[in-house]
Amino acid sequence: MTNERAAVKGSADAAPPQFTLYGRNYCHLCDEMLAALAPLREQFGFAVDVVDVDSDAILEARFGSLVPVLAHAGTELCHYHLDAAKVRAYLAKIR
Repeated sequence: MTNERAAVKGSADAAPPQFTLYGRNYCHLCDEMLAALAPLREQFGFAVDVVDVDSDAILEARFGSLVPVLAHAGTELCHYHLDAAKVRAYLAKIR
């Protein structure tokens, strides 16, 4: 386990941060953002829940053409493309 992952997890009882990736099943940008998240997930040990906005009319109306959108606890971190620097800064802030 790397020092970064241990720092994010805190104690053994603490759950890793849970991010949400709002997207669409047929969206190549969504696939690219999910793939780009892999190294950060490996380093920091957070989880990602992928949600298809087309499965919910409210989500489709909210996000429309902004997908993919990466969010955590109501905070939208980036859309269209992963902003790795912003995600790293956010993870440092929530530790």
